[in-house]
Amino acid sequence: RLKPDPVPETLITQVLDAAIRAPSAGNAQNWAFVVVRDPTLRHGLGAIYRKASDIAAAMYSARGRPPHLTEAQFRRMLSTGEYLWNHMGEAPVILLPCQRQPVVPSAESLPPEMRAHHADELAYAARIRGASIYPAVQNIILACRALGLGTTITTNHLRCEDEVRALLGVPADVDTFAMMPIGWPMDGFGPLSRKPLAEVVHADRWTQSWPG
Repeated sequence: RLKPDPVPETLITQVLDAAIRAPSAGNAQNWAFVVVRDPTLRHGLGAIYRKASDIAAAMYSARGRPPHLTEAQFRRMLSTGEYLWNHMGEAPVILLPCQRQPVVPSAESLPPEMRAHHADELAYAARIRGASIYPAVQNIILACRALGLGTTITTNHLRCEDEVRALLGVPADVDTFAMMPIGWPMDGFGPLSRKPLAEVVHADRWTQSWPG
């Protein structure tokens, strides 16, 4: 939950500077960022996000409560999510981290002995794309926290990405990877609930849990 108070441009610049310090595959730095502050555009994004979140809500409901959450924690997650779904357009800043589509050499440009791997390389490039933008997203989250700002990563808008493209004029060879509301938080930063390491870390083999 964010206050409507404006965020100084100097702070957003600091956040963006933190973003571009992240690593990217091959040091391509093929990211791009759209900072939306115009009220009309923000409310337009909010309407698209609300529509996309109706789909997300149905998916959450069908999936049910994750076993590591209590019923109260699950209800709180859904209620805070619903608040964001209804108020995204009111955030003073909406940041969209984007990435240009990867350039994979044609099969004909490869040495003959490598051409058989071309289809696998296309699949590989698609599989790792997030590795070149989500580290920047994490830097954004950390920078916001250090500056006292609130933000989160959400991807619901991808369900209606063509509408986002049309609203913001995003080129066809650029994809959005997140929508991040940024502002001054109404509430304090609360404690996190996480699974214990023994449930998610494997020692040497999948069948052996981490002892710590």
